[in-house]
Amino acid sequence: MIVITKHNAPEERIAEIVHQIEKAGVQAHVSRGTDRTVIGIIGKAEPSLAEHLRSMKDVENVIKISKSYKLASRDFHPDDTVIEIKGVKIGGEHLAIMGGPCAVETPEQIDEIARLVKAAGGQVLRGGAFKPRTGPYSFQGVGVEGLKMMADAGRKHGLLTITEVMTPEYVDICAEYADILQVGTRNMQNFDLLRKLGTIQTPVLLKRGFSATYDEFLNAAEYILAGGNPNVMLCERGIRTFETYTRNTLDLAAIPVLQSLSHLPVISDPSHGTGRRELVEPMAKASVAAGANGLIIEMHTDPDNSMTGDGVQSLFPDQFANLLKQLEQLGNLVGKRFDTPKEPAEFFNTWKI
Repeated sequence: MIVITKHNAPEERIAEIVHQIEKAGVQAHVSRGTDRTVIGIIGKAEPSLAEHLRSMKDVENVIKISKSYKLASRDFHPDDTVIEIKGVKIGGEHLAIMGGPCAVETPEQIDEIARLVKAAGGQVLRGGAFKPRTGPYSFQGVGVEGLKMMADAGRKHGLLTITEVMTPEYVDICAEYADILQVGTRNMQNFDLLRKLGTIQTPVLLKRGFSATYDEFLNAAEYILAGGNPNVMLCERGIRTFETYTRNTLDLAAIPVLQSLSHLPVISDPSHGTGRRELVEPMAKASVAAGANGLIIEMHTDPDNSMTGDGVQSLFPDQFANLLKQLEQLGNLVGKRFDTPKEPAEFFNTWKI
């Protein structure tokens, strides 16, 4: 259930409504909108509670939510969630760009890429220190040392950092070094990991499982929200279909659908969504046109020799910079703000192919 208060209900009345909810043995989650407050009720409440709340002063309505996810639902939180991290806003009208390699390889590699991401206008440096790979003999990442390398590069160049966390045991150490923690497609329903992420306040980028429905995806986000961490972003990264030409099938419809169902920011991953360098640009543009709140894009200075073997989907630095310039223009057309400082085109001449 959700309790909708009347316009500009005073804080003392909201506190009394919360008190009555908790007195009934269930949890209350308060969401303050622009002109009203919505109080979500989590747990199994007696039917009489709804009637009691309806009779209270400053309660406009009590509505039963049939969705299995409550806190992730737009019914509970009508306004878009905007997550602010060190001055960078993700969600709403803001367009966030996350760029970098699939994996951190050396200090020199991640420092140079961070410099180029910043020069192109990106706000977040991406890079994996722990890599979940399909085969056990593939490169698995450089571990904690990679976290330190990326943190150093991010600080030096004024970028936020995002890295993948794979197990509950590594959540705290990853959160110590990274500004955003990523949950990969294979771990979307790793419920122990999701519960642990709910106990911290570090923002989480949750990637959709490659066979997950929208309902399953939002319920995975609910685990983190229910644990007490409100800073969750959803990421469409492509699903598995019968088509083999692309690595995955990027589900563009997921962007507006998820935004209609949920208030959480929606990020698109055209790199994993296609697996082909030449398709990243058009699908990135399509994602922004569909309303995405951000993009996470692989970029490498030597993608053909990357240690992960994912170079076929990584952009060269000049391609990344040119794409961001076009996205700025596109953003203006669809109501997205992307106005970070950028270097002139000549800065990237070295990387022209």
